[in-house]
Amino acid sequence: MVIDKIKKINKQEAKVKNKKAADMMIGKWVKCDACKEIIYKEELHQNFSVCPNCGKHFRLSSRRRIMQIADEGTFQEIGKDILTQDPLNFDGYLKKVEMLKEKTKIDEAVKCGICEIEGQKAVLGVMDANFLMGSMGSCVGERITLAIETAIKHKLPLVLFCVSGGARMQEGMVSLMQMAKTSSAIAKLNEAKLLYISVLTDPTTGGVTASFASLGDIILAEPRALIGFAGPRVIEQTIKQKLPEGFQSSEFLLEHGFIDKIVERKDMKHTIAKLIMYHEKAS
Repeated sequence: MVIDKIKKINKQEAKVKNKKAADMMIGKWVKCDACKEIIYKEELHQNFSVCPNCGKHFRLSSRRRIMQIADEGTFQEIGKDILTQDPLNFDGYLKKVEMLKEKTKIDEAVKCGICEIEGQKAVLGVMDANFLMGSMGSCVGERITLAIETAIKHKLPLVLFCVSGGARMQEGMVSLMQMAKTSSAIAKLNEAKLLYISVLTDPTTGGVTASFASLGDIILAEPRALIGFAGPRVIEQTIKQKLPEGFQSSEFLLEHGFIDKIVERKDMKHTIAKLIMYHEKAS
């Protein structure tokens, strides 16, 4: 009897140990949807969130992007007090926003601030696809505009990392107005003869592409990024023509002069720092 009880206890302890080991592995691996390889998440992070097998650039959170671009300890956030509004009293909108805040630990689809990039001072804005697919509502538009105005005020270059599904439908026309507002602010930045570097990441679409994302003095893009305004099916139905394969990829757009350079993520910080330095020397 005693031996049977001991065996039962040992089996229960083994089950607990196995369960703990299994729990430790949850969330430790990620599957690349390009090459289908299973990658250890820590290895992926150490490789700038780029698949070591096929080179696919995974989408980054604003927090991780800032860590990769800004010099450690230099990022000072601005516009944090500008929060999401509900101009149309859209049913369930603010509730969904609060749920996303809790889930993502960020308060909107863009973070902006002043920082240093390899010692070069700049205003940095980073959009985040984890928050309503980086859609541009009044809060996003106002934060981007504040970043531009801050660059003008302090005579600093502006760097914006764009990722977006377009306008935020829950804010209707107010969302669409952000295209004009941000574009007008960029025009003032241009009048002040300050550098604006736009970086297009996967995906950059809709109203963001049709406004500030496409107005950079220098437009960079990550490899294989989806960049466009409307989806391929909508365009084909509108113009009644078959579109070429991959026509909304960063590689296709580089070939046709829409962007200036495709930069791999591991080289992005150094490339931006060099561009800022060259501009300062030329001005």
